[in-house]
Amino acid sequence: MAANSTLTLQELAALVGGQLCFTESLPPALRISGVASVAEATPSEVTFLGNLKYLKALRRSQAAAVLVAPDFAEQVTPFLIRVPNPSLAFARLVAHFAPPPVVFPAGIHPSACIAEGVRLGAGVSIQPFAVLESGASIGDGTVIGAHSYVGHDAHIGAHCLLHPRVTVAARCVVGDRVTLHAGVVLGSDGFGFENDKGRQVKIPQVGIVQVDDDVEIGANTTVDRARFGRTWIGEGTKIDNLVQIAHNVVIGKHCLIVAQVGISGSTHLGNRVTLAGQVGVAGHLEIEDRVVVSAQSGVSKTLEAGGMFMGSPAVPAGEYREQVAYVRRLHKLTDRVQKLEQRPS
Repeated sequence: MAANSTLTLQELAALVGGQLCFTESLPPALRISGVASVAEATPSEVTFLGNLKYLKALRRSQAAAVLVAPDFAEQVTPFLIRVPNPSLAFARLVAHFAPPPVVFPAGIHPSACIAEGVRLGAGVSIQPFAVLESGASIGDGTVIGAHSYVGHDAHIGAHCLLHPRVTVAARCVVGDRVTLHAGVVLGSDGFGFENDKGRQVKIPQVGIVQVDDDVEIGANTTVDRARFGRTWIGEGTKIDNLVQIAHNVVIGKHCLIVAQVGISGSTHLGNRVTLAGQVGVAGHLEIEDRVVVSAQSGVSKTLEAGGMFMGSPAVPAGEYREQVAYVRRLHKLTDRVQKLEQRPS
């Protein structure tokens, strides 16, 4: 059952700025108590259709209502609420029905270890067993989660949330309103070695990581400190779980980096770039503004602005689809060649 009060379908449609269809047949006692997926929704819940591949499941759904696009014309059992963006509207409903967010009271837990010289802003919350080293500074209203570590002279801005077991290593800089999920490591050494007479000699990594305002970084993602200068994550960028960002990488503003992406050293991404799941990017490349790279692609050269790229090595999406089509026809070509070879000369 939802934490917030129930809604009529009319109230729900108004909340998301949608148009409720077939209002004359609404059961007078029908109230919505929560949200759920198409397959799991009950007669007192609302769902959404963000992709037509779920249409078959929607026809079987028990949901009371479904958020759909304005041009949706299929016949389904749930009442329709037409909205410009069903996924975004559904997110608003999720927020409405969700339990109240966890609030961390201001203060320092007795088990936390705070070194001399640490600067704490107003309303900071330091959770159990957190460690803050000398010279660290924490902005107003920031939460440092249990067992997290903030290194020497590191700076974390205002109203940030560090979930448990986050590491922000020495001298790294985090902006305001940044969320770092459990297991994030900022400022691990970059992977730099040189061969000296058959032995791998470590190259000192003396730069920092800088994370700008409104960035969110998913669980167990690592961002290596620069060899010199900074590894830099731009404002508003969202990074998923299990991503590896190497030393001296620069990621622009409002990018989306999906799970298991790996970006090699000194590669630069422009603004609003999307790297889908398991994309691998070689080092010292440029990925220009608004590029989209499809899942499991391998980027081996600079990608020009605004394009969509697929495959390994990544090529423009249209070219990749042609290549796939050719490969899928190879067996037919092989059959034809074998038949031609069998003809008497």
